[in-house]
Amino acid sequence: MHDLAIRGGRVIDPETGLDAIRDVAVDRGRITAIADTVGRAREEIDAAGLIVAPGFIDLHAHGQSLPADRMQAFDGVTTALELEVGALPVAGWYEAQAERKRLLNYGAAAAWIFARKAEMIGIELDGREPALTTMGRGADDLRWSRDTASAAQVEGIVARLRQGIDEGGLGIGIPYAYAPGAGAKEMSLVCDLAAETRTPTYTHIAQMSNIDPKSSVEAYVMLIGLAGATGAHMHICHLNSTSLQDVERAAALITRAQAQGLKVTTEAYPYGTGSTVVSAGFFRDPAFAERTGTDFGDIEMVASHRRLTGVADLSDEAARNPSAMVLWHFLDAEANRSHRDLLDISVMFPGGAIASDAMPWSQQDGTLYDGDEWPLGADKTSHPRSSGTFTRFLRQWVRERHAVPMLEAIAKCTLIPARIMEGCAPAFRLKGRIGQGMDADIVVFDPARVGERASFAEMNRPAEGMVHVLVNGVPVISGGTLCRDAAPGRPIRRGDQ
Repeated sequence: MHDLAIRGGRVIDPETGLDAIRDVAVDRGRITAIADTVGRAREEIDAAGLIVAPGFIDLHAHGQSLPADRMQAFDGVTTALELEVGALPVAGWYEAQAERKRLLNYGAAAAWIFARKAEMIGIELDGREPALTTMGRGADDLRWSRDTASAAQVEGIVARLRQGIDEGGLGIGIPYAYAPGAGAKEMSLVCDLAAETRTPTYTHIAQMSNIDPKSSVEAYVMLIGLAGATGAHMHICHLNSTSLQDVERAAALITRAQAQGLKVTTEAYPYGTGSTVVSAGFFRDPAFAERTGTDFGDIEMVASHRRLTGVADLSDEAARNPSAMVLWHFLDAEANRSHRDLLDISVMFPGGAIASDAMPWSQQDGTLYDGDEWPLGADKTSHPRSSGTFTRFLRQWVRERHAVPMLEAIAKCTLIPARIMEGCAPAFRLKGRIGQGMDADIVVFDPARVGERASFAEMNRPAEGMVHVLVNGVPVISGGTLCRDAAPGRPIRRGDQ
C-alpha cells in the first residue's frame, strides 16, 4: 500500500530521457516506483492528459518568504535558492528560515557583498533580515561599493565567506556590479576559496554596458579568466539582462570557455525587464543612457508604477527608501523582433538553466510584505517573473513557438540546475529527476494550459496550469488550489546528502 499513486500521466525524466505514460508511486517523501501500473495507494492523483515532471529548481530566488513561496509554487518551483546575493552570517539565515513557514525547499550562498559592507563600513549582520534589505544598507557610505579593499580588509572578507561556507553556504554570491570598486586581487582570492571548497560562485558581471571600456563583454572575459586562473566554478547569473545588446557575443564567449573545459555555467529568465533596488550604483553612472541604450524613463518604481524622470528623481527615491524595488525595461521583446532574438539566445542557450531572479513582494509604501494574505491583493507588487518565469517559458517557447522540445525544456528547469549544485550539495543528486529513490518534488501540469498570468499591470496573479505540486511528497497545490496550511519545505546546505 503506497502513500500516493500518480496515475496515467505523461512522465518526463530529463536524466534518462523517459517520456511515456506511467504510474508513479510515492512513499515517505521519495519516489518508490515508476511502472505501467503501481500497486494500491492511500491517496491517488489522476494525471491522465497531464505531464508529470520533477519539481523546478530555481537557482536565483530573492523572495524567500511565504508569499514568494506560494507564488513560485504555482510556477512549478519546489526548490528556491538565494544564491546571487546570498546571506551572511549563513547560520543566522538558516535559523531564521527554520522559524518561518516555508512551502519550498530553500538554501543560500555566502554573501560577498555583505562581507564587504561589514569589513569596509562596519555594518553589523545577523543574517535574519531579507537579503535585498541588506542590499539597501550602506547607501550613505559607498566605500564598500566604490573602493578597493585593503589587504587586511580582503583577508577579513575571505574569512567571513569561509565561515559562511562552513556554516552550510552553497557557494559564494558575487553581485559584482554593485561593488565595481573591488579589485582583481580580491576577486582572485574569493575565487580561490570557491575552488578550494568546491562550491560555485554565482556572479552578476561587474558592469553592464555595450560600450568599451568597461563593457559587458569585458566583464564576461574577466569572469571567464577568473575561472581559468583559479579553477573556480563560475556560474554567471541572468545572461539576458547583464549582456544587454551584446548577448550574442557573451554567449559565444561562454561557449568557447566551456569547450576548453572551464567550469562556466549560466542561466536566464524569459523577460526583457530586470529588477533591483533603486539605490543600485550603476544607475548613477553619468553615461547611463549612452552605455546601456536605455534612459531613466525605462526605470519604473515597482510600488507606484511611476517612471523616473532623471538622475535627480532617482537620487530622491534612493534617499527615501534605498531598498525600494524598481523595474528596468532594457529590452522590448514583445514589439521588437531583434530584441526577441537577443532574448532567445539567452533563454535557449544550450545547457543553460532557467532561473527567475524572483523578487520579494512589496507593499504600496515600498516596504517588503511577508504576511499570510492569500490571494495577494492588488496592492502587493513585485515583478511578473516572481509569479510566472517557468510557466512563461513553457507557454511561449514550448507550446506556442515550438522553439524548445518539452524534454529539453524540462531539463533546463530541473536537471541542469540540479547538476550545477550537486558538486557542493549531494542532496541535489536526488532532485531534478523522476526516478526510483529520488525526492518526491513533483509537478503535475496541463501542457495545454500552463502559462503565466501576471503582467506589469497586474503582478499579483498566480500562474495557471500547475494542477498538483508536491514538495517532499506533500501537496502544496492540489487540484490547482493552494494548500494553505502546507509547509513541507526543507533546508539544503553545503555537504547535505
